[in-house]
Amino acid sequence: METVYFDSIDTYNKLYGLPTRHPLVTVVDLKESRNIINNLKVKYGLYALFLKNGINCSLKYGRRQYDYQEGTIVSFAPGQSVEVVMKEGEISKDVIGLLFHPDLIYGTPLGEKIASFDFFDYSQMEALHLSESERAIFLDCLDKINAELDYPVDSHSASVLSANIQLLLEYLSRFYDRQFITRHKVNSEIVAQFERHLKEYYDAPVKGDGLGLPSVSEFANRANLSPKYFGELVKKETGMTTKTLIMQHMINVAKHRLAASSDDVSIIAYDLGFQYPAHFSRMFKRMTGQSPTEFRLLLEQN
Repeated sequence: METVYFDSIDTYNKLYGLPTRHPLVTVVDLKESRNIINNLKVKYGLYALFLKNGINCSLKYGRRQYDYQEGTIVSFAPGQSVEVVMKEGEISKDVIGLLFHPDLIYGTPLGEKIASFDFFDYSQMEALHLSESERAIFLDCLDKINAELDYPVDSHSASVLSANIQLLLEYLSRFYDRQFITRHKVNSEIVAQFERHLKEYYDAPVKGDGLGLPSVSEFANRANLSPKYFGELVKKETGMTTKTLIMQHMINVAKHRLAASSDDVSIIAYDLGFQYPAHFSRMFKRMTGQSPTEFRLLLEQN
């Protein structure tokens, strides 16, 4: 399978036989492409968003493969890789997209905020599925960006383009919020599974390995989700971050150990995964307002 590195707008446009109107941003409609490309491995040096309007190709992301669905948006950030696999006998050009180079947004408000658009870090299995009204808004935003590309590049171009791109990304964030809400039943089951796995982790015989607390990535992997998407899902469902929930559960386990045993605080800290007891004591005090020793003494006095 051919591998292509999209490190510039022109590289992408040349591959698909499309014109380059601006060196750092392009709006593409693959129906206008002069080239047919069935299978391709892509590494991105650009930000990219694609709206797929048919169900006739799939993406392979890591070891997993999933079908594009009608009205589905997938997003990519610099450094990500993906395989585009066309189904046998099918050719899909019903794809509309936006690609922009990181250089476009340096020094702009979008450049300062781009890291907050977490969906660029979601796995492609966590694509955004649009309603008809959402699709219309997405296309309207693309039309505004496309219209700006008809103007000659001037001192205002980067500001106007980045502002319109930011508007589009803000809408996508809103649509993802809606998707989290409409998938409440499925998402609540994922959170319940996370809580079971967290309980099982600490119910297991103490390891005493001092290798650290369980990571968000560990629980996200169990749910077959990316850490960013998993974290956002948990926060939407519970109002708390996954890290906070892990720490709260760990504190509850620590309280039980402090109350039910005479084990030294350092032993408890080590059994919980802390390499240094002082780190455990600081976290315990931050979460409870008391040090582990103060907590134990108060229990003994009562």
